[in-house]
Amino acid sequence: MSDAFFPYGRQSVDEDDVAAVSGVLRSDRLTTGPVVRRFEAMLAATAEAAGARALSSGTAALHAAYYALDLGPGDEIITSPLTFAATANAARYLGASVRFLDVCEDTGNIDAELLDSAITSRTRAVVPVDYAGHPADYDRIHEVAAARGIAVVSDAAHSFGATFHGRLVGSLADLTVMSFHPVKAITTAEGGAVLGSDEALLDRVGRFRDHGILREPPESRESEGPWYYEITDLGFNYRLSDVHCALGLSQLRRLDAFIARRKEIAAAYTSALSDVDGLIIPAVRTGIEPAWHLYVLRTADPRRRRPLFERLRALGLGVQVHYIPVYFHPYYRDLGYQRGLCPNAEDFYSRCLSIPIYPAMTEADVGMSIDRILKAVSETL
Repeated sequence: MSDAFFPYGRQSVDEDDVAAVSGVLRSDRLTTGPVVRRFEAMLAATAEAAGARALSSGTAALHAAYYALDLGPGDEIITSPLTFAATANAARYLGASVRFLDVCEDTGNIDAELLDSAITSRTRAVVPVDYAGHPADYDRIHEVAAARGIAVVSDAAHSFGATFHGRLVGSLADLTVMSFHPVKAITTAEGGAVLGSDEALLDRVGRFRDHGILREPPESRESEGPWYYEITDLGFNYRLSDVHCALGLSQLRRLDAFIARRKEIAAAYTSALSDVDGLIIPAVRTGIEPAWHLYVLRTADPRRRRPLFERLRALGLGVQVHYIPVYFHPYYRDLGYQRGLCPNAEDFYSRCLSIPIYPAMTEADVGMSIDRILKAVSETL
């Protein structure tokens, strides 16, 4: 068996990407400039959103989205525990609290049927996480949220390029947050974005990422001079540069090809592994076209997850676990969260492991990955 190593995910960068970045490096503008605006426009068009604001990371984008909704002390969000902690942490940055909602056993997405009973007078937003690239049940979520007067913020870090009943992720929520980390659908090296249809909210996101600066105050500019600006909000430096966005623009042109290749790899895994005793393959609900950011297997017996994980690592597959439930972490334990809060999420965590899936994998690579998984299964399950 080949000794090639396959991580669970990695970037796909080609010479066009390198040329795009080099072009900006040879220009007069490296920081936030015209390339950022072109990237935002193309991003919004690609996702069928009215507008977009690029930020320095997915975490910054979450922080800005929550800020745009005036989230603060005394407020709360409802979200999934089966996510990277930034989804919850960004609410805590603003002094808000987090209510974790259990997930569906099959998809790992929040169970929309539990949402109505979880909403309190303090709830300002529900934040579904499109786990592994499979969109949550946005129809039901919007139905409940609209009736209760709360916002929907999609954590779509995994699902750029996915569709929900024919609608693209990016057009499904009041605000949609994306990440462009190297393992995501496209990369800007590091970066994120907030997409939406409400220009007032997007303007708040834009000011928040730029120190809270309003560059054209309505009355003072003429009297003070053309240099004048005002800081109207306590913002951050969460800007993304033209260098990063040049890479993003180049990557966006290949998004369809990236997603198509991920779907091919997922189909190969499903074909090879669906009848393997001891394994549970990912579910895909009717009307959903996932982005396949992750391909997450689960062991029928949670006690066998660790032996399988360790054997796969020994065989050269950089498998990973996504995710430790957020409230398991000491910071959240110290806030009073306890195990047992979300049984389905905890069960999902106890069984799951993510196997390699990224566009640069060749047919031979996928075949070797499958062979190693079957070998490890035969030895450990």
